[in-house]
Amino acid sequence: MELDFREKQRKSYRTMRMIYDLSMAVFILGMAFVLLLAEQLKIEQIMMLDPMYRYLMGSVSVLYGAFRLYRGIKRDY
Repeated sequence: MELDFREKQRKSYRTMRMIYDLSMAVFILGMAFVLLLAEQLKIEQIMMLDPMYRYLMGSVSVLYGAFRLYRGIKRDY
């Protein structure tokens, strides 16, 4: 009985963690998309930022979002 509960608890944790990682990856990659393509999307508030800052933050966001996506897909918790 105890082993079934622990296994169910581990499976629940893995599922919750996978959903969290995938949703954060989508959010971070979306932020990177907006930062990198602000000129094409014509978003004035972001276009006013320094281009070097935008591209640096966009690049870091792409890398971190890809890492979160990989970790969510791999599910090695």
